[in-house]
Amino acid sequence: MKSINCNGALIDLSSPKVMGILNCTPDSFFDGGKYSNSNAIVNQVEKMLSEGATFIDVGAYSSRPGAKHISEEEELNRILPVIKLLISEFPSILISVDTFRSDIANQCIHNGSCMVNDISGGEMDENMFPIIAQLQVPYIIMHMQGTPQNMHKNPIYNDVVSDLLYYFSKKIAELRELGINDIMTDVGFGFGKSISHNYQLLKHLALFKNLEIPILAGLSRKGMLYKPLNINAESALNATTSANTIALLNGASILRVHDVKEAFEAIKIVDLLKQ
Repeated sequence: MKSINCNGALIDLSSPKVMGILNCTPDSFFDGGKYSNSNAIVNQVEKMLSEGATFIDVGAYSSRPGAKHISEEEELNRILPVIKLLISEFPSILISVDTFRSDIANQCIHNGSCMVNDISGGEMDENMFPIIAQLQVPYIIMHMQGTPQNMHKNPIYNDVVSDLLYYFSKKIAELRELGINDIMTDVGFGFGKSISHNYQLLKHLALFKNLEIPILAGLSRKGMLYKPLNINAESALNATTSANTIALLNGASILRVHDVKEAFEAIKIVDLLKQ
């Protein structure tokens, strides 16, 4: 299925789309603390929308390796005012809420978000799948081994590609049984994977098209890109564009990025190959 229903609008994913990242956290690995007041938030979102973002992914729980765990109350107090602000400033905006907590997903959807992006694939809150079924909103199911607090410590797989294909096929069957229609998959680059695991997944990303749901690729400025190059996240835009291009050639339908303009350009260039 190549289209998803967001607030009654059908979004065609046969041509890839860009999801801009808005982190409302003080400690995210790249842009933590940058967007802590209303003006900074509105300016950044306006910039991302003008550069071609179809979706804005708003998160208030840092999931970088070793991140500090925060309470549900703190996450809600960070994210809900931002959702309300963006809906008032940009009434037609398509907001994805980046959370693994069902109550936060529920409250954000009722305040104008249209999609849930869950790093835990329902593993960290057993109510997530039933809430998504009740809300009938698009759901991004990501794979993560462990938790943000421990996922970077010695991740082990039999075969990372086969293991994830099995994981997703099981999860998608569960979601379908609950009547959830709009599902997207995210292999979770950097979430409980070694650098080698990440590159095996990127190399074989096209195999995930067999799941017959759109693929989201979240590669932006991640350690798998900057660590082998001995640079930092701030210097990893060129590497991000390279990785995004590989993901697009392997069937990614959505690029989740910090840098919308460059991702949009990569999509345009890859689209020219299809003519």
